[in-house]
Amino acid sequence: MPIEPRAAAPHPAEPPAPFIALALQTACHAVNGAPDAKAARARMAATLARVRAQVLASKHFIGPDVKLVVLPEYFLTGFPMGETALAWAETAALDMAGPEYAALGELAAAADVHLAGNAYERDPHFPGLYFQTSFLIAPSGEVVLRYRRLVSMFAPSPYDVYDRYVEAYGRDSLFPVADTALGRIAAIASEEILYPEIARALAVRGAEVFVHSSSEVGSLAPTPKNIAKQARAIENLAYVVSANSAGIAGIAIPEASTDAGSKVVDPRGLVLAESGFGESMAAWAEIDIAALRRLRRRPGMGNLLARQPMALWTEAYASVDIQPRNTLLGEDGRPLAPDPAWYAARQRRVIDALAAKGVI
Repeated sequence: MPIEPRAAAPHPAEPPAPFIALALQTACHAVNGAPDAKAARARMAATLARVRAQVLASKHFIGPDVKLVVLPEYFLTGFPMGETALAWAETAALDMAGPEYAALGELAAAADVHLAGNAYERDPHFPGLYFQTSFLIAPSGEVVLRYRRLVSMFAPSPYDVYDRYVEAYGRDSLFPVADTALGRIAAIASEEILYPEIARALAVRGAEVFVHSSSEVGSLAPTPKNIAKQARAIENLAYVVSANSAGIAGIAIPEASTDAGSKVVDPRGLVLAESGFGESMAAWAEIDIAALRRLRRRPGMGNLLARQPMALWTEAYASVDIQPRNTLLGEDGRPLAPDPAWYAARQRRVIDALAAKGVI
């Protein structure tokens, strides 16, 4: 299934009516300990059945104007814990037109919602690798947005195979924005909420709502990601709908380490709703795209999006190269399948180079 970049178009005369967005905080049941790929797929199927029931029941309870549901990061599988790229691709990564997406599409249709989430995904252009993919599925069941995580500590990204990725999908595919019946929606994956450049690149392509699938530390104290969710909303005059895991079962890390804090943030950075600990549908709130568009078109100091000297930032970054691209392409241009130690070694080289330049 190709990744089709959807270029921003002029806003229609009438904005969408206000609707409810739900950040569904659901538990993750990891597949790491599964004896084989078949057993891992069985666990994923059980998760799909549980999530389907939760989405339908949540909409029934909250009301029919729930039109956007966001699921946590890698909710089907958990994350790799020492598995090689080849092993994780075989065990936990989805096919782009596989049965899991079909089941999620059927759920989006049954619930009449746009359904956002995050999964590991195989791509026929890059055998032996996988990408962490944030997706958006329309009520028709069609995948209308695929965003592949660009910055990852321990997983391949399009940046690691940049030349081949751009050749396959074009540069527009790196920062996709879906023009939907609910407004313009873009995805930010997990810790990428900490990178203001990613949100800004999506905002200048028209994004009005950021769907953020995460699996992060649950804490009563402010955390970097939770601070960043409000910052990205303020900087870009955009809504952030962020769903966190309600714990990860089936691995040695204590289950509730990644829990709580699913939230909806408005374009002024106000938290409209937030979940506590455990599985929860408490993080839901109204999204008003008409009000957002009025805010973005209002002159004033608070209109940060309209005040960006982008040419200045371009010049400031032009001579700076920190993490090199194409590090997972061999000399023959074919993808390389790294082992877990490769990522740490790459970061060590980058840190050493920054130290040598006096940057750090």
